[in-house]
Amino acid sequence: MTKPKVLISDALSPAAVQIFKDRGVEVDFQPNLGKDKDKLAEIIGNYDGLAIRSATKATAKILEKATNLKVIGRAGIGVDNVEIPAATAKGIIVMNTPFGNSITTAEHAITLMLALAREIPQADASTQAGKWEKNRFMGVEITGKVLGVVGCGNIGSIVADRALGLRMKVVAFDPFLSPERAKDIGVEKVDLDDLLKRADFITLHTPLTEKTKNIIDAAAIAKMKKGVRLINCARGGLVDEQAVVDALNSKHIAGAAFDVFVEEPANANVLFGHPNVICTPHLGASTTEAQENVALQVAEQMSDYLLTGAISNAVNFPSITAEEAPRLKPFIALAEKLGSFAGQLTESGILKVEITYEGHVAEMKIKAITSAVLSGLLRPMLGEVNVVSAPVVAKERGMVVDEIVRAAQSDYESLITVTVATERQERSVSGTVYHDGKPRLVDVKGIRVDAEFGKSMIYVTNEDKPGFIGAFASLLGDAKLNIATFHLGRVKQGGDAIALVEVDGAVPADVLAKVLALPQVKQAKALTF
Repeated sequence: MTKPKVLISDALSPAAVQIFKDRGVEVDFQPNLGKDKDKLAEIIGNYDGLAIRSATKATAKILEKATNLKVIGRAGIGVDNVEIPAATAKGIIVMNTPFGNSITTAEHAITLMLALAREIPQADASTQAGKWEKNRFMGVEITGKVLGVVGCGNIGSIVADRALGLRMKVVAFDPFLSPERAKDIGVEKVDLDDLLKRADFITLHTPLTEKTKNIIDAAAIAKMKKGVRLINCARGGLVDEQAVVDALNSKHIAGAAFDVFVEEPANANVLFGHPNVICTPHLGASTTEAQENVALQVAEQMSDYLLTGAISNAVNFPSITAEEAPRLKPFIALAEKLGSFAGQLTESGILKVEITYEGHVAEMKIKAITSAVLSGLLRPMLGEVNVVSAPVVAKERGMVVDEIVRAAQSDYESLITVTVATERQERSVSGTVYHDGKPRLVDVKGIRVDAEFGKSMIYVTNEDKPGFIGAFASLLGDAKLNIATFHLGRVKQGGDAIALVEVDGAVPADVLAKVLALPQVKQAKALTF
């Protein structure tokens, strides 16, 4: 078996390189390559994985050349330098390391808060300039002050913990923070207006989204108490920088500390030069420990995916543990084939897809299996669709996707049923995985069958009348199509029936036309898997 090959195009710890090698992954370490877009585009097609930091820009143009790429690993939390939609469309898993630099970033926020409270940088510059302006730098204590944490996830909760240790009162705004979690970490959950009104210091730890863009603007600042101090170590764009400068000039805001900016690298910014502003060049994750942690973490995650199929911290696909991956693999294969079966029989627009999971499979990571169903379903109509991009494509087309989980209600330990509703009809198909690990088709439109998925198959719906099987088999024989397997099913004697035949080689269009011309046949389709 050929070893997977990973390119490291940014400066990563040598320990990360060693992890790849120790795990059996071939690694090409070119730490300066990320700055050369043309060279990167030229060679990216040779690799299964790309490990990066912030210097490499994985643009759509570069990803077009990434014909073999399966995973991009970003050593750090931000994936702004990866075009996620382009990667998703090509089926490339994009991973980050959201927890490797959490402590470091939280400590930086606390450091900036303390520096703001005592005007440390300004006092340092003054003193080193030979001045002794002891009365000029009158700071404030943080003990007993209220810290407002906007975004109380992994980093925000660490900041809250450190602030509580400094004897501050912590209030937090986070729509996803449960009251139980707030109580556990010792913070008071409040709405944003209440936080703005009460906080002496405000620190931001939320992602940049359409909802959080400029969450601190002129209107928000007007609600803050006079003399508030503002810290942003999260993302540029969360704060209207000009509004902050205006509030600093009016002394509504006493001080601000920014580690991130709307445009980076920030060679110029409206905040720069203001006497009550502290700025650092995106140093939140810049400690030796953090850089080592994220490098080791991304190497482990990428190796796990390339070698076992385990997915951790992916931003465009559900996580799958190393223990889950082997159990999921046959059901993902089954799901994709069930979706493909339904997709190849569908001739009009899909309105709704209902996927029912019964038995043991219902206890698995069904989001990944659902992605496989949608991939198989959409590919016959849309071509370049994969398990990563399929949920996005389905959503873009307005398809309703429902997942139903229930205990076993059939003879099978696990059963997946895919029901597709179109503008004209509704069709269901069910399958299972036997102990041999092979996916089986066990029900089509309520008619029981027991068929493996062959590479080339003919699906026929017909009236259950004598003479059909003989005529059908003779027709295939006359066309020199060898029958590998032949599966039959019917509702009742003389009623609707189906035939599912695996043949050696592709089915010519003229042969399919002759099958359709048989008097008992209602529908005939050539299927490929």
